[in-house]
Amino acid sequence: MRFGVFLLAARFPGQSDRDVLSAAAEAAVAAERAGFDDVWFAEHHFMSYGVCPSPVTLAGYVLGRTERIVVGTAVSVLSVRHPVALAEQAALLDAVAPGRFRLGVGRGGPWVELEVFGTGLDRYEHGFGEALGVLLAALGTGRAAADGPLFRFRAVPVVPGPRPELGQSVVVAATSPGTAALAAQHGLPMLLGLHTADEGKREMIAAYARAARPGTRAGHIGAVLAYVGDTQAGAQRIVRQSLPRWLRPGLAGYVPVDGRPPPSRDPAEYTDLLCRIHPVGAPDYCVQTMAATIERTGIRHLICMVEAAGDPALTRANIARLGTEVLPALRALSSPPVRDAG
Repeated sequence: MRFGVFLLAARFPGQSDRDVLSAAAEAAVAAERAGFDDVWFAEHHFMSYGVCPSPVTLAGYVLGRTERIVVGTAVSVLSVRHPVALAEQAALLDAVAPGRFRLGVGRGGPWVELEVFGTGLDRYEHGFGEALGVLLAALGTGRAAADGPLFRFRAVPVVPGPRPELGQSVVVAATSPGTAALAAQHGLPMLLGLHTADEGKREMIAAYARAARPGTRAGHIGAVLAYVGDTQAGAQRIVRQSLPRWLRPGLAGYVPVDGRPPPSRDPAEYTDLLCRIHPVGAPDYCVQTMAATIERTGIRHLICMVEAAGDPALTRANIARLGTEVLPALRALSSPPVRDAG
């Protein structure tokens, strides 16, 4: 089993962007110290929900500050980036820190960055599969070429030359059966998000299995919100008081590029959902909840969103408590019959 930390670089009211990004880097260093296997950075643009616009850049900085931990993107938004440029960046980080960088990619959403970066709505709605194919070909062969509807260019070498293992380790964020099937066709693992309970994760893994080649085994990754307190009531009280303060302005930052209505989700209700389906409580409760997710879904790689308290010091304390009071018990769990259903 593997356990990671998932950092959104979430800006709570009263915090500066500079302080949030500094705190995210310190949290990554704390995750290595606490014994986590990996740390993952999210990408967002023009909003307080997350203030890291380039997780690849932040990953490079954190790779230089750490020695052991794997650093990944969860995820780099492929709809607003050229896939060959992203392949070059991934190959560069893998060249200077072999085996310690992992690229996660996703479709993103129909947000205003499609307009700002000039990629357009069609790229989001129809171009993810083509862009993913170009990216994987560049990482897998060391040469990039395209002759499709959206990408068309002559063959060029990818420099620095990528190791084949880098392309094979790409993770695809999936929120729909169609994206699950696309990941399965490439034999890549999925990243399944916070908003999905165990049953939803099982359904996505089943969709993946239906589209996968026989014998495909993919180490899917599941995101959970994790906050450790002395009691379940105390931990949930902190999260219920703090998280809506971030969600209210943060969710409002999702601005559609076209005339569709913006996303609507009540922050208090969403916080209540997260507290009900994720490990928010005393150490034993967190162990039981995460163990149940592993058993129900077969996912053996969980990454923990740890910033729910909204205070950098509390985030680092949460990481430390997860490392000392939760992870050892989870690592001691038996192997099979638990297995990755993908």
